[in-house]
Amino acid sequence: MYRLATHTGLRQVPRSIANSISRPALATPRFIQPVAIRTMMDSPYSAVKVSDRVKHDHAELEKQYRNILAAEDEDTKVRWQNQFIWELARHSIAEEIIVYPAFEKFVPNGLVMAEKDRAEHQRVKNLLYEFEKMTPSSSDFLPTLDKLWDALSDHITEEERDDLPALEENIDVEYSSKLASSFNTTKHFVPTHSHPSAPDKPPYETAIGLLTTPMDKLIDMFRKFPKEDKKV
Repeated sequence: MYRLATHTGLRQVPRSIANSISRPALATPRFIQPVAIRTMMDSPYSAVKVSDRVKHDHAELEKQYRNILAAEDEDTKVRWQNQFIWELARHSIAEEIIVYPAFEKFVPNGLVMAEKDRAEHQRVKNLLYEFEKMTPSSSDFLPTLDKLWDALSDHITEEERDDLPALEENIDVEYSSKLASSFNTTKHFVPTHSHPSAPDKPPYETAIGLLTTPMDKLIDMFRKFPKEDKKV
């Protein structure tokens, strides 16, 4: 009835008995268990248009401008001044690298539109450069800030009323979402201070920005920012 297993010297269990023995189900190794993969399309940000991203920055800049005006002491004014400079410098360059080339490529008469916006940016950069050198105790601090905001707010109004709607009309939602993502990513790798003499078009603006950004970020490490929104 039993036979010796020649390779072990042990008796083998008859096949009829072995087949009747229930075997535990083998568990699937954890590393090959099915996993729910979250893609970019599942992200709540995937449907955000590039115009939404730009408008969000505009709203943040206005809030920071008003926080400078409302600050009751010099330390608070300096913190919001630094935040405003940081945000505006990054925003402007990201527009020039990502948004304005899209104007030129997709919008009828987009080249003229982009050149107009770059000229307006240049005026803002010049004023921002002067404003950055000032302290709240300077008699020119608030007049320069107001002049800067006047130039910027006029640009914002035209951009939101005319330029961004024209772009959205000429691209689909998926591409607008890709531009929005690129715009947001670009802001992490561009200078955080105003450099009026730097190029304002890619690829030269991109190359100079990569060289300038590390020094700007080093400067930011030694500057004061609003406690709840510190940027380094």
